[in-house]
Amino acid sequence: MLTIALMEQAPADVRVGREMTIKLDERNRPEPDLLLTTATYDGDRTWFTPDEVRLVIEVVSPESAHRDRTVKLRKYAEAGIPHYWCVEDEDGAPVVHVYELDEPTGRYAPAGIFRGTLERPVPFEITLDLDKLTPPSGT
Repeated sequence: MLTIALMEQAPADVRVGREMTIKLDERNRPEPDLLLTTATYDGDRTWFTPDEVRLVIEVVSPESAHRDRTVKLRKYAEAGIPHYWCVEDEDGAPVVHVYELDEPTGRYAPAGIFRGTLERPVPFEITLDLDKLTPPSGT
């Protein structure tokens, strides 16, 4: 549902990607849950460079929590990716931790924790009804 919501609001030059890695360097090619890119898709392409990625989104699970909250947060910032979101489950509802790259330090700065509605002016004007992103209970 998040993929569709982002696709509906993304500008024409931005694409929502899944199942693609980001080549941070020769030894690091993480595969985020979602990413927004300005790169052109090619059927043979399996990765993007950090400068082609505008936003990385990780959906935190018990198995990925440490990596998503610490390791990937650091690596994506060091690579210069301007925006990073961690989507967490909070009592069955999504909560999104939003980070923006602070260029002078090369680290992410917290830009907000969103429940219910997420409104951001970057990487483009976006408004998400977070409660609509989860299926109704029992489905």
